[in-house]
Amino acid sequence: MEGVDHLADERNKAEFNVDDMKIIWAGSRHAFDVSNRISRFVATDPVFEKSNRALMTRKELFKNTLKKSVYAWKIIKELRLSDEEGIKLRIFMDQPGFLDLHWGMFVPAIKGQGTEEQQQKWLSLANKMQIIGCYAQTELGHGSNVQGLETTATFDPKTDQFIMHSPTQTSSKWWPGGLGKVSTHAVVYARLITNGKDHGVHGFIVQLRSLDDHSPLPGITIGDIGMKFGNGAYNSMDNGFLMFNQFRIPRDQMLMRLSKVTREGKYIASDVPRQLVYGTMVSVRQTIVSKASDALARAVCIATRYSAVRRQFGSENGGIETQVIDYKTQQNRLFPLLASAYAFRFVGEWLKWLYTDVTQRLEASDFVTLPEAHACTAGLKSMTTSATSDGIEECRKLCGGHGYLWCSGLPELFAVYVPACTYEGDNVVLQLQVARFLMKTVSQLGSGKAPAGTTAYMGRAQHLLQCRSGVQKAEDWLNPSMVLEAFESRALRMAITCAKNLSKFENQEQGFSELLADLVEAAIAHCQLIVVSKFIAKIEGEIEGKGVKKQLKNLCYIYALHLLHKHLGDFLSTNSVTPEQASLASHQLRSLYSQVRPNAVALVDAFDYTDHYLGSVLGRYDGNVYPKLFEEALKDPLNDSVVPDGYHEYIRPLIKQNFPSAKL
Repeated sequence: MEGVDHLADERNKAEFNVDDMKIIWAGSRHAFDVSNRISRFVATDPVFEKSNRALMTRKELFKNTLKKSVYAWKIIKELRLSDEEGIKLRIFMDQPGFLDLHWGMFVPAIKGQGTEEQQQKWLSLANKMQIIGCYAQTELGHGSNVQGLETTATFDPKTDQFIMHSPTQTSSKWWPGGLGKVSTHAVVYARLITNGKDHGVHGFIVQLRSLDDHSPLPGITIGDIGMKFGNGAYNSMDNGFLMFNQFRIPRDQMLMRLSKVTREGKYIASDVPRQLVYGTMVSVRQTIVSKASDALARAVCIATRYSAVRRQFGSENGGIETQVIDYKTQQNRLFPLLASAYAFRFVGEWLKWLYTDVTQRLEASDFVTLPEAHACTAGLKSMTTSATSDGIEECRKLCGGHGYLWCSGLPELFAVYVPACTYEGDNVVLQLQVARFLMKTVSQLGSGKAPAGTTAYMGRAQHLLQCRSGVQKAEDWLNPSMVLEAFESRALRMAITCAKNLSKFENQEQGFSELLADLVEAAIAHCQLIVVSKFIAKIEGEIEGKGVKKQLKNLCYIYALHLLHKHLGDFLSTNSVTPEQASLASHQLRSLYSQVRPNAVALVDAFDYTDHYLGSVLGRYDGNVYPKLFEEALKDPLNDSVVPDGYHEYIRPLIKQNFPSAKL
């Protein structure tokens, strides 16, 4: 029934104040107010309608994205929205497009690597959208291995120009979003060559298209790379290819904050430390972790609400069936994902602090914490995006057959999100960067140099290698110090085991290559420890709101104990816990599920997502699922006619056995 809240009974069970939890989720009252206001503005504006996206052709979808993107920019300017409000508007528009790369990669690259003069020239144009930019790094033949890029930028001292060239097919730029059809400019990464010497990969601002008629400039071959995974989804983005044929740009379009080429062709490194580039990298990866929380929260919101609506089996004497969410198997799969969404939210908040700290240190030429910050953000980007993409797919399965419908919102959410496991660093490659940092940290233990930041626990190596968990009863697994010690012990012992195995190889790189799988697992253990520790720090701090702290504690220990259960082999093989203690953890986990159950719907309500943003019939706020499923089905073009096109041509002859004679 319209206007009836079919989930009202669920909401009435809540043991905490949902409005207070909304502020915790948003990060502050101000952040909540901005998010709430902008999301509802977008939801009520017909231009941002998206329910028919799956039925559009690629060209229709692309043009629709252009319309929405330009309209969003118009709103931002006319209403004088702040940067924060503008970012929220683009998020709630919920359609990947060129604005994402212009503001998310092109502008930050110029800010981070351009001189003051270059920033003044190019950012004044970019900030007004008088030029549209993208970030052209990845090539057809090279992605993660940036140092293997083949595009060249050769300096010609006769003309004071760089000659941009794509010497091979594999040197084609391939994948940059916004490149295919929209961008007028790009920050292009190419091998800098002066006087016959290769100085490695550097960034260049390159105009790609005419500002008068948008045609590609002579010497440039450019286009879209084609359809991608899913209906709608990331196909709204014009991921492109780009090839240069002896294309010339002025010398001053090399980004010269960190190094420069003189008029005579001399290569000079700047006094500005190259490490400043890492500040931008930390910022980008912090944003990715925050988006992981958002994407997982959307999927969990859909699956939780639908699990409360859906009933199956369990009826006695013709009575009402059991809600799917009441089955322990459903809780065991769903509630850890709910806990993960909150966990990733809080570690994302901590990464914001880390970015501020790193930036301040870099400005003061303090690079001490940079390696740890780089490893930390690399690992958390990898861990959270992998867990989120897997979690979205699990939520689809939790919704049964209906989860496979496009209108459930889950197939498109998965298709849009899963590239995050690859862009800004392949997830396995990133964990190997973490592993290298861990191996270096282990090698320095006992040298007098104390590990800092997220590796500070390694400074207690002697204790952690000898200690045995003190857990004696199930309730002990609600003791933060005991949980942390188990995770610290596991992470440290796995890292030290890898280091010992590496030491058996005369050639360290060969050993690293042989032990890749073990090193990745050690890195993951370290990253999971970071998330658990930040979640515990959150619940141990000041938290306002009726019943809120108790719910967050329940979610924190669900997150930790489910990881313990999932990676039990690691905990047992490192003697971090005993089989008996693992059994107690499983018992406590079941108890926590029972405590979260009456609060589950309210906990996803705290995400404060509009039905427009969720884009899901199954996850509707009012729970009115089944009538709306029929409405969506009847909108399909196949239902425009009762008798389908092709009946007289194919179906009738088949049924009547009236086929023309076959001829060989």
